[in-house]
Amino acid sequence: METIVLGIGETLVRDDRRWSSWADWLGVPPHTLSALVGAAVAQGHDAADALRTLRPGMDVEAAYRARSVAGRGEHLDESDLYQDVRPALGELRAAGVRVVVAGNGSARAGELLRALDLPADLVVTSAEWGVRKPDPEFFARVAEAAEAPPAATLYVGDHPADDLFPAAAAGLRTAHLRRGPYGHWWADHPDVVETAEFRIDALTELVALVRPPGAGAEAAGAGAVGSDAEGTGGEGSGEEEAGGEETDAAGAAREGARRGALRSVR
Repeated sequence: METIVLGIGETLVRDDRRWSSWADWLGVPPHTLSALVGAAVAQGHDAADALRTLRPGMDVEAAYRARSVAGRGEHLDESDLYQDVRPALGELRAAGVRVVVAGNGSARAGELLRALDLPADLVVTSAEWGVRKPDPEFFARVAEAAEAPPAATLYVGDHPADDLFPAAAAGLRTAHLRRGPYGHWWADHPDVVETAEFRIDALTELVALVRPPGAGAEAAGAGAVGSDAEGTGGEGSGEEEAGGEETDAAGAAREGARRGALRSVR
């Protein structure tokens, strides 16, 4: 692996502050907005639909600009990063891997991220590129920024429709991160399992993917990282046995609904 490209929201940065600030702006309890975000995620919709549920017809971009004018715009500091971000990125760079941060976000978000001086070779947002995920042009820009062949470039993200599927369609290697609402809810969806070359729970697991052949034999034997280890159904099969009768009927119906919802945004 020569280059690893990582998304931003719920890959590097927690979205707590983002949704809490929107709740304050709209004058609703944070829990109300969080619940609506969860509902949107479970249906395979854009999480911003939660804002439009509260304010039908809302122009989110216009509201974002109004918040900025009112002095209540974006803020990002060290506390917004997941704890594994610096250790993982630092180890990857030390291993000689090019590290790129590229995801959806405003120009302001790009400025704030670069101010954190992350151990990355490039930090860029969709607003700075003028194109958002999951547009194929975004991933064409990712391929350029990687400065490596697609087969040697790994895109890491939590969102199946915005990260995993379009990155794979662009010929990049893919890792699905079980983090944030989308990452957890859709982690075991058949399309995610089929598409993701690797499925991980923490960014520090990426380090094992770039070790020289033989150097990580013990880690590979442990099966901590990768679609082969994840695809055996270990945890899930235990739950199915414990779940008994409900798994066969209700579980099948629930999974069918989730499959249809995810495919609607592919």
